[in-house]
Amino acid sequence: MTTQKHQESNLKGNVPVLDIQGIMKTLPHRYPMLMVDRIVECDDRERIVGLKNVAANEPFFEGHFPGFPVMPGVLQLEAMAQTAGILLNRIGGYDSSIPYFMAIDKARFRRVVTPGDQMRIEIRFLNIRAKVARFEGRVYVNGELASEAEMMAMITDRKAQP
Repeated sequence: MTTQKHQESNLKGNVPVLDIQGIMKTLPHRYPMLMVDRIVECDDRERIVGLKNVAANEPFFEGHFPGFPVMPGVLQLEAMAQTAGILLNRIGGYDSSIPYFMAIDKARFRRVVTPGDQMRIEIRFLNIRAKVARFEGRVYVNGELASEAEMMAMITDRKAQP
């Protein structure tokens, strides 16, 4: 059941606002670099909430602190950027664009993210000027702040890409 109505329904029970099929239609990323599993809240203007289930078999755990697997902070930032990209594509006029991550400011890592955790990725849109969008993001695990940052993305035309 992957109809548009199913993918974009409001949160009722466990039905996502955007499921993995809808995310893959929006973002060019694929495994192992797709860092968002579903979108559970989106107001299509300034706020979006995504989820990422952190599994023990993620390929980065093999070499990142073997014996005590920790999700790299840069991948938490990537999850924030991808979630922000979904919001940007839902804002009027940018649905055929690809946002390219171009800056990170005020990044802070507050706790480790380990296998079995579920990241709640909260993004708030700040503004767009001359095809450069600004966002702030936070990742929570069990209600506790894990990481946060301000980000910028350049909006490019999908058709102009090779």
